[in-house]
Amino acid sequence: MTKTETPTAVWGTIAHADDERRAGFLDAVMARIAGCFRRCEPRRLVRDFVLGLLMELEDHNCWTLGEALGHTGPHRLQHLLSRAKWDERQVLDETAVWAAEHLTDIHDGGDVGGDVGGDVGGDVGGDAVFIVDETGDAKSSTDCVGAARQYSGSLGGVALCQVTVNLTLATARGHTIIDRRLYLPRDWAADEERRELAGVPEQVEFATKPQLAATMLAHARHRGIGAAFAAGDEVYGGRDLRRTVRGLGMGYVMAVKHDHTIALGPHTTTARKAVRLIGDGGWQRMRTGTGTKGVRSYDWAMLAITPDDAPEGDQAGDQAGDQAGDQAGCAVLLVRRHRYTRKLSYYRCYSPQPVPLARLVAVATVRWKIEEDHQLAKQACGLDKGQTTRWRSWHRWTCLALLAYTYLAVTAATEHHPDDADDSELI
Repeated sequence: MTKTETPTAVWGTIAHADDERRAGFLDAVMARIAGCFRRCEPRRLVRDFVLGLLMELEDHNCWTLGEALGHTGPHRLQHLLSRAKWDERQVLDETAVWAAEHLTDIHDGGDVGGDVGGDVGGDVGGDAVFIVDETGDAKSSTDCVGAARQYSGSLGGVALCQVTVNLTLATARGHTIIDRRLYLPRDWAADEERRELAGVPEQVEFATKPQLAATMLAHARHRGIGAAFAAGDEVYGGRDLRRTVRGLGMGYVMAVKHDHTIALGPHTTTARKAVRLIGDGGWQRMRTGTGTKGVRSYDWAMLAITPDDAPEGDQAGDQAGDQAGDQAGCAVLLVRRHRYTRKLSYYRCYSPQPVPLARLVAVATVRWKIEEDHQLAKQACGLDKGQTTRWRSWHRWTCLALLAYTYLAVTAATEHHPDDADDSELI
């Protein structure tokens, strides 16, 4: 006989029976998204779905979730993902704003760098950071929307997979994924037959990963979620995305390759050659956290450069030398040097106002929080386990998995900051 659990029993797997605080947070986020549903049935089923995702199951799919929730089969959950009337985009947006309200606190004295706060110091304060990065989810068939043989760093190379671009909000209190966009390869986006079979909306066109990142950043700001900086790896260091970030009123710390072109006044050079201008006294050794091999310490330096990404209508950033000061903000090349191998890593940075080296280092370091989000959301909430093939069902599974993960992130963050508002006031 198969043992199943009701939603009431399920709660014991994600919180202690007497832990009213955690229960209150789940009630709070469910109350926040209540307006996204026309009927109470799908709203209640969404709550059950989230509880199922938070259970310790060998696998997460509609069959295993339905069985664990006491359903006679997967049909109710499959209906929720494919045919029920509710707005998954609105649910994800409301969840993101709810998370930002709890994770962002301008009065908090911590450091967005988390474990780097006590090491590098600096005037980071409670500023939030947006982090963009992509991840791959292995698939067994190209019938799944967006699935193709393509490169994925998380899968170690070229594989049959779906690739998604994610946006994480990281603050001194915690971090969570607040948006996720499916990347459609160019061939996929141009194949009308495959698009129709997968239910891809007509208005969805091919977009590069940086373009998807720009869309998510603009959408987050439109929803009222703010951040002082945006961070990303080399994929996101191009001029167009950096210009978008500046247009949104933020600074950035974007990794770039060694041959990335930079301007020093009227002259241009590469990042690798520019390092020669940094003297021995220009390097500072800073601890940036603790890993499995002990304390991580690197040598850091920064070099003032001329900005090349002024938003449209603002030509100040294209001026050289002394005209690139107060009008155009501060653009620098941040360089990290390994203490022993002397290997160099490069980051192109911009801030509307001058900031110390320690602050840029903290932002560069916090970028890895999104890797933690990818791993934990997949392991704890089945973010990559949805056996869905169509556009709508994929987005709905993603929405519910991120809702479950955001709940975990917020409860964990508030347990470390007990001064947050009482849960009874949130419901």
